[in-house]
Amino acid sequence: MNWSNFCFYVMKLAEKALLYEVSATPKPGLVDRNNAGAHHDMDYYTFLDSSIALMDYFYNCAMAGLTFDGPDYRMLLEGIRPIGIKAEHSMFEVTNGVNTHKGIIFSLGIISAAAGLHYKNHGSRFIPAEEISQLVKLMCDGITEELKNVDYKRSLTYGEKMFKKYGVKGVRGEAESGFKTALQHALPLLKDLINAKVNINDILVHILLALIANTEDSNILGRHNMEMLEYARNKARTALSLGGYLTPEGKEFVWEMDRDFIQKNVSPGGAADLIAVTMFLYFLENGDNILYTRG
Repeated sequence: MNWSNFCFYVMKLAEKALLYEVSATPKPGLVDRNNAGAHHDMDYYTFLDSSIALMDYFYNCAMAGLTFDGPDYRMLLEGIRPIGIKAEHSMFEVTNGVNTHKGIIFSLGIISAAAGLHYKNHGSRFIPAEEISQLVKLMCDGITEELKNVDYKRSLTYGEKMFKKYGVKGVRGEAESGFKTALQHALPLLKDLINAKVNINDILVHILLALIANTEDSNILGRHNMEMLEYARNKARTALSLGGYLTPEGKEFVWEMDRDFIQKNVSPGGAADLIAVTMFLYFLENGDNILYTRG
């Protein structure tokens, strides 16, 4: 596989991860095929438009990884920042200014670049998730140090505001850890459920519950406070104790969670982004021809 074909391959896997995430239904408080969740400025089709607008971005990030030459992988992250800014502009253009995928642009862009770097070094398109994670850690080493200088800035980003108020590192912290939350709490569960031939929609909803229960979701904090974050996490834990989205009792509870989160304006967008991260890591490790029971 030549470099251009590999970049197309990475682009396809990233797009697939995005489309799987938004299509999973029901996702409490989030946009899905059933409703717009706790959102009034976007819907399922907004996410489809945004996803398509990002295709070139994933290709370009993978190519940046393939063409990177140097011992300090942190410079690769610096190299893709301008590409990410351009992707944000593309997203806002097609969504009329609505932020659908800003967190994903950051996370999946870094993973795409790491995939390109790995392919350059090893030549295999099947990339173990742990090896991607290690490269991401090297690329993002020290990235949360940026958050400690927020007192000297006049204009703060969303993530900087959340760190200043709650000490939560958000998506920067996830990246600096090599997406530890996804690797520990979602990817093993995803593999087990695929092997058990559970249908893909139910798998995605189920791993979302695991992620909500274990993520310091800055989207929830931005809308509410630490008490509401813990409320959402406890709801997810209760759902999992009932069998999650794998039992009739759990499914009924998740549908009620959706109604409850919409009424309370709770949107666990950080956990949703980690679904896409999890799927992308799985596809990079196993290829795009996974077997599962549709339904």
